[in-house]
Amino acid sequence: MDDFAFQNILVTGGTGFIGSHLVKELINLKANVVVTSQSENPRSYFSREKLESKVIKIPTDITDFEKVYHIVTKYDISYIYHFAAQPLVEVAYYNPRKTLQDNICGTINICESARLFKHIKGVVVVSSDKAYGKLGKNKYSEQDELRGDHPYEVSKSAADLIANSFFVTYQMPIVITRFGNVYGEGDLSFSRLVPGLIKSIISKETFCIRSNGKYVRDYLYVEDVVLGCLQLIKHIKKIKGEAFNFGSEETLSVLDVIKLTEKSLGLKVDYKILNNSKNEIPYQSLDFRKIQKVLGWKPKHAFSEEIKKMYQWYQQII
Repeated sequence: MDDFAFQNILVTGGTGFIGSHLVKELINLKANVVVTSQSENPRSYFSREKLESKVIKIPTDITDFEKVYHIVTKYDISYIYHFAAQPLVEVAYYNPRKTLQDNICGTINICESARLFKHIKGVVVVSSDKAYGKLGKNKYSEQDELRGDHPYEVSKSAADLIANSFFVTYQMPIVITRFGNVYGEGDLSFSRLVPGLIKSIISKETFCIRSNGKYVRDYLYVEDVVLGCLQLIKHIKKIKGEAFNFGSEETLSVLDVIKLTEKSLGLKVDYKILNNSKNEIPYQSLDFRKIQKVLGWKPKHAFSEEIKKMYQWYQQII
């Protein structure tokens, strides 16, 4: 994609799990990448891939509007990928104020900076399947209303609506993504299922399942997400104002994931079911026919294959 060569692109949260994979690909495409972050783990994908020397990295609290706007103007940003957020449901339960502040105010600051700085040609606001809340149905489509009712879900529903309002009111070139469960090398949030499972295997510990083991989600490999995000900017003029689900044909329960992992790695997982999860949605899957029809995107990677590469990656850091 020559569209990205020498473009000035801001990736908020670019040292995080998904953001760092996107940053790596943007570098490969010869983009000039500016990254904001609040902290960085030396074990992170960003660090281990030595991406810092290839980007401009700026310590930034995304809720500081003046700092965000200064970055956008100083580096003459053309495109923004907004990943920066408090991304964990469990953290949101214990610290709702911080989650709502980061996820809502951060989105406001990005949208307002893009509104004021007329050089901006496209903004991708990264959301989540959690924005839909508990709709009482198995497959969620982009036409479904956003009904978050707990802090994390509300923060995502609100951020979605805010981003959309900037398009509707100011005709800004904004597009919204909603991901299922993304897995891949570099996810250091071990409270999440896949990295937590791998960590327990490597450490020879019993894996504790917070739910009853039957909760179902889409599982989507990080590289599929990156390719989809690139497509969004490439076609921003055609799709601005739209929201797109990034889903998967691998819609699995927690116990399904464990069984697939055992089969792929040729080992037995020692686990126990705690059934004490809070505010989790029992079944959630995204209908991704819209992005498949409009942009030709669909996931290409299979969990059974990628888990082998992930296992090798995590062995180097655990």
